[in-house]
Amino acid sequence: MSKLLTHLMLTASLMTGAVAYAAPDANPANMPAGSYVLEKTHASINAKVMHHGYAFYHFRFDKFDASYDYDPKNPTASKVVVTVNTKSMNTGYAKADKEFPVEFLAADKHPTATFKSNKITITQCNKSTMAGDLTLGGVTKPVTLDVVFNGAGKDMWGAMRSGFSATTTIKRSEFGLTKYVPAIGDEVASAIEVEFVKK
Repeated sequence: MSKLLTHLMLTASLMTGAVAYAAPDANPANMPAGSYVLEKTHASINAKVMHHGYAFYHFRFDKFDASYDYDPKNPTASKVVVTVNTKSMNTGYAKADKEFPVEFLAADKHPTATFKSNKITITQCNKSTMAGDLTLGGVTKPVTLDVVFNGAGKDMWGAMRSGFSATTTIKRSEFGLTKYVPAIGDEVASAIEVEFVKK
């Protein structure tokens, strides 16, 4: 009887949560003002580079952080800051994970990469371009990201959450990172998926 009661209570709890859940609102004008911090368990930075012209070699970064301040009355004034631990480059191959951060990112001398936005241009209701300065390998260059605002809303625990997808492509040679170019591609394409919670 106790197992049946537990099962019924769990089922009721799940049903209640499902009823309470609402899809994120993709209109940025409805996102509450405030400071938002990265929810690291639901965030990823993945990248790929062409390997000898045969196929793209994929990797990710396991350690990074991000935050932004938001005012729905002036969304283009939002400031986004991202920091990436370049030593946390993860290819899924232990030997590469030890050598590549140093060879391709100068992680021994510059263990942190940063991005700081300086201009946001809204192109559609929930799409924008975000320009900023990327510091990588000790060199700072302008970079532009294509950003999709996936939405904001209360999550199942009652916290205000927001989510974004972004893409960009850089040339690593512009940051002085020329190891094995052109055999291993100069262009690095990144795909970013991030969720934030309001402080």
